[in-house]
Amino acid sequence: MSETEERPTNCQYCGYGCALLARVKDGRVTGVRPDPSRYPYGSAVMASCKRWPMNVEALDAPDRVNVPLRRVGARGSGQWERVSWDEALDDIAARLRSLSAEHGTGVLASAIGGPHASYWPLHRFMNLFGSPNNMGIGQICWNPRIWMDLVTFGWTVELDVVRGLTSCVVVWGTNPAQSDNSAFWQHLQTFAQEGGDLVVIDPRRTEVAELASVWLAPRPGTDTMLALALLHVIIEEGLEDRTFVDAWCHGFDELAEAVAPWTAEAAAEACDVDADDVRKAARLIAAGPTAFVSGRGIDQVGAAVGHIHRAICCLRAVTGNVDRPGACVLAEAPDFASELAMEMSDEAAPSCRDLSLNRGRTPLQCPEGYDALREITEKLGRTAPRRYLTSAHPDLVLHAMETGEPYPIRALIVQATNPLVTYGGSARVRRALEGLDLLVVLEYRLTPTAAIADYVLPIAGAIERPMLQVHGGVANAAYGGPAAVEPYYERKRDYDVFRELGLRLGQTDAWPQATLEEAFAAELAPAGVTWEQFCETGLYWPPPAFNKHELIGDDGRPAGFATTTGKIELASEFLPRFGGFRTPQPVLGGHMGESRSAAGAAGEPSGAAEAAADAFPFTLVTGARRQPYNASMYFENPRFRAACPAPRATVSPKLAARLGLAPGAPVEVSTRCGSAKYLLDVADMRDDVISVDYGWWHPEWPCGDGRRGGADESSANAMTVCAIEEPLVGSWSYNALPCAIAPTTDQLSWASVEGDAPDSVKQ
Repeated sequence: MSETEERPTNCQYCGYGCALLARVKDGRVTGVRPDPSRYPYGSAVMASCKRWPMNVEALDAPDRVNVPLRRVGARGSGQWERVSWDEALDDIAARLRSLSAEHGTGVLASAIGGPHASYWPLHRFMNLFGSPNNMGIGQICWNPRIWMDLVTFGWTVELDVVRGLTSCVVVWGTNPAQSDNSAFWQHLQTFAQEGGDLVVIDPRRTEVAELASVWLAPRPGTDTMLALALLHVIIEEGLEDRTFVDAWCHGFDELAEAVAPWTAEAAAEACDVDADDVRKAARLIAAGPTAFVSGRGIDQVGAAVGHIHRAICCLRAVTGNVDRPGACVLAEAPDFASELAMEMSDEAAPSCRDLSLNRGRTPLQCPEGYDALREITEKLGRTAPRRYLTSAHPDLVLHAMETGEPYPIRALIVQATNPLVTYGGSARVRRALEGLDLLVVLEYRLTPTAAIADYVLPIAGAIERPMLQVHGGVANAAYGGPAAVEPYYERKRDYDVFRELGLRLGQTDAWPQATLEEAFAAELAPAGVTWEQFCETGLYWPPPAFNKHELIGDDGRPAGFATTTGKIELASEFLPRFGGFRTPQPVLGGHMGESRSAAGAAGEPSGAAEAAADAFPFTLVTGARRQPYNASMYFENPRFRAACPAPRATVSPKLAARLGLAPGAPVEVSTRCGSAKYLLDVADMRDDVISVDYGWWHPEWPCGDGRRGGADESSANAMTVCAIEEPLVGSWSYNALPCAIAPTTDQLSWASVEGDAPDSVKQ
């Protein structure tokens, strides 16, 4: 019998990836503890996190899928047969070959999530197969900010909060206490305790808002108007960094003209905030150095998303808070292999370009938009990942599944995501996926999406797979570490699945590395770092340089920015080429928050609009996270469910009293698109807003019992759609939706378990 040893590894139950030491005996993990010698580690983070202890129990969890399963009954019936990996992959490859011969390579789509996955193996497989249809939710998560950073600054910026240097941090539309709970949240608490100013913009009085010097709670959907008012105050009061603006900003006069109508008083009326608070926030931002961080709260406001991100870019720029210590750093291109190289986008078949569903619908996220951007950013040696920034819009993919137009999509591979819960218009998603010829899901357990699959393939999870996190390939930083053990049972790593499928489909030259560790080693090789060296510290991060635009090149001129003009483009020269806007502007006549704020400018609403407002008098936000859950994950954990057993709809105390409802009351929240059921919760927030928990389903409900794992009962996406709203990237709305709330007399299957976990998840 072997001796027990401790092996370095990483938790992968959120994107932070904390360093761990796993106790291993005879190839089995018997325990884990934090590893303070490697990155990332934070004692306060580990002390407060409830997820990392899951790493041991999850390896042998009774609900884990451990062998390949093939459906033998009707979809969703819960009838499966065990098959070998060779049998499963041979059949999947043969069916993909047959479908592509009949319909073309665009017949296959993919959907991927995280954090327990590497993106590029799936993207490489899709590129070499010849399909552009990697469907995702990038349009409402990450992509909007990245696109607007790229076209404004020539590359992405990351916040740089420095103790004793940063004077202000703006936290806009995110609550790191719940969504992150990592070192950043700990850092913010220390920053505020030591006298730093926080400006928090959120309709809810979140934990971070409790620490704020200024808390602004605008009507959801009016964030652009608030940002323009902040710019107006800064410019009107002469608080801009005139030296930086004159030297490095293009279009300042146009921006000043665009924001001229948006005084603090105009924002107060449009956004329902205090004008003095707007002025105070603007002055704190201008004092600098100021760091900005934004989240899904503004990524998910539909038509306005490009404008709000552009406005935040302009706020950074006019105050000189770009590539400035204590504010933000303009990221470097990675020394290691880029995401573009790893995903082999340049080796993709021509059909990947020709078959783009986005063409003519989302002009930035199509081949021509990406190519135009790449031509500019490569002036300073930076190339963005293609597959992220051109991901196929879900609405267009679903349409092709439903109608066969412009060509049929008949197969889907799903990895590390649960579209029946996490995609807008969940009932539509379910119908589209149920109608496919082939649905393959790589998963830990039988999620609602896996339950309707043709194949469920068991995937190795945290501490069974190595990790190399590179932030989408847009920064010169990587962190992670080795696996502690080989995958248990018959699980495989995601890389192995796509490599073996690729080899079966003729992609022989694309997969030279036999293991994921070898592939990660090849990824790091251009940086002169071996995989073993990387694993010693878990971090590759050359300290960043600042003010890179001032560096003098071989031609005797400063480097500037990788934009059309070589400067930060407050007035964009790039976006109008694709039908976009030069300067940020409010989007009027959109969702509830926007249309109400625009009433004075756009006239009184019509009778139909008045009736709709009466039917849906409140505003819905849907992205709320609740620790220790993470998006749609970990509802199977009995300890987590004991602490938070049911999904919540949160309102203010004043609204609860107006409704005559007490905390814990069963309620139904509805929009024009559908409804979902929750228990009522009460918290300090705007009185006209309802916030519902994100991603709920019920792992304890048996597959095949007709309830679809609860995906239809309390999923926020029963009340949303994923239609294209923002004209450049294609974002849709998960926030600022007109809604109603009412008590329900329905017998809710989980309403009686308040304060306890359902029996079926007790262990």
